[in-house]
Amino acid sequence: MTTQLFAFAFLSPPIVLGLLLFSIIFAGYAQYRVSSAYGKNVRIPSRGRITGREAAEAVMARAGIRDVEIVQTPGHLTDHYDPTHKRLVLSTENYQGTSLAALGVAAHEAGHAIQHKVGYSMLQTRMALVPITQITSRILPFVIVGAFFFRGFGGIMLDIGIVCYAVLTLFHLVTLPVEFDASRRAKAELAGLGIIAPEEKKGVSETLNAAALTYVAAFLSSLINLLWLVSARRN
Repeated sequence: MTTQLFAFAFLSPPIVLGLLLFSIIFAGYAQYRVSSAYGKNVRIPSRGRITGREAAEAVMARAGIRDVEIVQTPGHLTDHYDPTHKRLVLSTENYQGTSLAALGVAAHEAGHAIQHKVGYSMLQTRMALVPITQITSRILPFVIVGAFFFRGFGGIMLDIGIVCYAVLTLFHLVTLPVEFDASRRAKAELAGLGIIAPEEKKGVSETLNAAALTYVAAFLSSLINLLWLVSARRN
């Protein structure tokens, strides 16, 4: 496997450019799927009329979690779980909403809280990578601008770019199982608690599966950019 990846990193420039184009198209498709699935299911109210906040609270209560604050925030799909402050943040439409999309997103974030409580190893790994990833994300724009003004990557700047994308790729790789597991927990908990009826599972799954594509797209984009820079370094 390592040999195959090493060989793949040295593909010809046209092939690498083709992969870069593919990653851009796939990222656009992923965003379309999220907008489409969420836009569809946010208009479908759940039969129980339970809000996203109530759903998240119920999922966490079942797991014995009572020390996580649930707050709402403005914006569209700005939902996230903050493990540092033990805070579950839901966008207003999902905090107050009773749609299948709102329940799915809220339960997904509650799934992260459960991961935190049980010490899910991949979440702990991602948390450990956050500081270096944040630093890398701040450095990368300067590397790209520097490459533009200095007529392309070269020397130390190319090496810095490779390190930056290596860190980002690792972060996105670790994120995949974290997000997939949170969605799995969300679907199981919503059904187990009776918050959604069997026929409503499709709408919840559709929303969460579409969201998962964005994480796959982020990983592919970082990986292909990394391989492109490694190929440039070799050349």
